[in-house]
Parts: sequence; C-alpha cells; structure tokens
Amino acid sequence: MTHHEIDDIIARTRTLIHDVVLPLDDEHDGDITAAGGDEVRVTLQAAARAAGVFAPHAPVELGGLGLNLVDRAPVFEEAGYSLFGPLALNIAAPDEGNVHLLDQVAVGSQRDRFLAPLARGQVRSAFAMTEPSPGAGSDPTALATTAVKVDSGWAVSGRKWFITGADGASFYITMARTSGETGDTSGATMFLMPADTEGISVTRHLASLDTSMIGGHCEVLFEDAFVPDEDVLGEVGQGFAGAQVRLGPARMTHVMRWLGAARRAHEVAVAHVAGREAFGARLADLGMVQQMIADNEIDLAATRALLLEACRVLDDGGRAAKETSIAKIFAGEALHRVADRSVQLCGGLGTTHELPVAKIAREIRPFRIYDGPSEVHRWALARRAVREATR
Repeated sequence: MTHHEIDDIIARTRTLIHDVVLPLDDEHDGDITAAGGDEVRVTLQAAARAAGVFAPHAPVELGGLGLNLVDRAPVFEEAGYSLFGPLALNIAAPDEGNVHLLDQVAVGSQRDRFLAPLARGQVRSAFAMTEPSPGAGSDPTALATTAVKVDSGWAVSGRKWFITGADGASFYITMARTSGETGDTSGATMFLMPADTEGISVTRHLASLDTSMIGGHCEVLFEDAFVPDEDVLGEVGQGFAGAQVRLGPARMTHVMRWLGAARRAHEVAVAHVAGREAFGARLADLGMVQQMIADNEIDLAATRALLLEACRVLDDGGRAAKETSIAKIFAGEALHRVADRSVQLCGGLGTTHELPVAKIAREIRPFRIYDGPSEVHRWALARRAVREATR
C-alpha cells in the first residue's frame, strides 16, 4: 500500500476509536466482561467493518487489508489507544497471532475450517501452550501435555493455564508432546482442536490484573481429547519450530497495541498538568514535572524505533530473534514507566476511574511477563552474544 493509503487507514482507525470505542472502554473502566463480552465484540467489529479498518493484518482474500508488519505498526498503535480497540479491529491477542500462524502454516481444509472464520471475526480462538509448574511456562521445553497416537489421530491429555481467550473460543491451537522427554527441544506438535471436542473443559478463570482481554485467562483440561490426523498443524514433532512463526510477530504486535495505550496515558497526563496550578505555577512549568514528561516522550519514541526495526527484519524474511527480544524487553519496561509516570503526574486522580491512566497502568504491567519475561529474553540475548563472540 502507498503511504497515503496507510495514512487514510490510520485516520479512519483514529476516528473509530475516539467516536465509538473509547466511550465504551471508559464507561466500563476497561473491563470487557462488564461491557458485554462477545455481544459488544460483534457490535464493535461491525463498526470497524463499516469504517473499512477491520482485520488490517488478515489476507485480502479473507476480508482483511493484508498489511505487512511495518505498515501494521501505526494502525495497531492507533487501535491500542483504547483497550477495546484491538478487539474492534479483530487484532487482539491471541486471535491476531493465530491468524498469522494459520496463514503461514495451515493447509487444505484447515484454512477453510479454522483460518477463514477467525480472520472474518465469526469466531474466537486460543493458543494452548502454558502449563502449571513443572510444565511449560517461560521454558516451553518443559511441555508436559502429551498426545498419544491412536487410530486415525491422536489423544491429547494434560492441563493448561493462562490460556487467554479460552472461555468462548471456538477452537484451540494446542501444543502437546508427541515424542521425547520433558526438557527436549524437539518432539512437540501443534493441534487444531474445536472447543467442543469431548475431553476438553475450561475449568476456571485465573483472576488477573488485566480485564480487557475477552475470554479471560483460563485453566483448560484435556482428557484423552481426540484430534484427527488432518488437524495436525504443521509437521508432527516440529511444534516448537512452528510456533516461532507466531511468537516473534506476536510480540511485536503486542508492543504496537500497548504503545497506543501508553501514549493515551501520557497525553491525558500532559493535559492534566498543563491545566492545573499548584505552588504558584502551572504543574507543567515545574522542573520535576517537565522531566517526567520528557522521559515519557523519550520512552515512547525509543519504543517505536526499536519496534519498527524488528518489523523491518521480519518483513524481509528474517527470524529477528535478537531484534524482537530487544524491542519486547525495552517496550515492556519503557511503556510501564510511561504509564506509571502518567499516574504520578495526575496525582490522586491518577489512581481513580476518573481518568484512564490507572487502568492503562494496570493493563500494561503484565506485559513484562507475557510473551516471555524480560529476564528470559535478556538471558537469550546474552547467550547469543557470547556464542557469536566465541564462534
């Protein structure tokens, strides 16, 4: 697309967010369940379709706009300005990452049965990887869920948790071990599993800081749940490698969305200090306040720059493991700083529902853990640097 076309999509997204989505978001303090859950999702997505900004990431043949990652970045940021904005555009996690994964890996009827309805917003999905200790978490090789070969398919057994969007999902992309032992870096397989498969049950929600992700963060039990051979996603035993198709881009789209939310918190805070007087001057004229404003501007700009660098490498076909780790670490910590400073700048009001900064700070905090804790990404970066130095 041309720059003019991208700018037009950004402008229409901004209008949709400000006119339709933000009022609902603020009325319910970012709680999607209180706002109406799937019922409001359908309404918001209809508004996004009418605005011509629905599914900017999805293939054109499935009703999307087909944008690459660099072109998605400013659109996703604009959508992320509201906590409900990504849901409206059908670019919320985990569905957005699952659309990308399925577009790259799904074959034959898998595309018609799973990818097409997800890209069109007809259903929701979940990515079932994380498990209670000692299972897969920050270390995916600890995968404990198993898939045993049976006649014409596989029987999946295990316990997952922190499965975002599980309640109400139409299907799961489930990671299970088909060979090897716990700790092996191979032997995992991805399976496409309809949620109504016998042996799959959502057992509970894990109440968490964030409330804007539809379907919650759930515990899901798999008890000899059958998957036919044709619903293996990718190659048997190559699930970890296949999941990398999803993980790098999904980390960057998380950054895009949270960048928009943090920018809103910052803009609200700057407007607040520009209009409030204390100690004989505008708050905005006080040196300590100005330093916080400037540091927010720096963190937002640096996050955007690192994000775009990683997106360029991904768009050029690179794995971008280093670039996405750097951008993810920096964004998780920098955007948290932006939101936290914004609360501080707004004083007592910053801790209330009167302003949106408190809910944004609440929602952003888990990002330093989701999609790999900062510490794990730092460990990977350091190992890579040492390996290159000693090669």
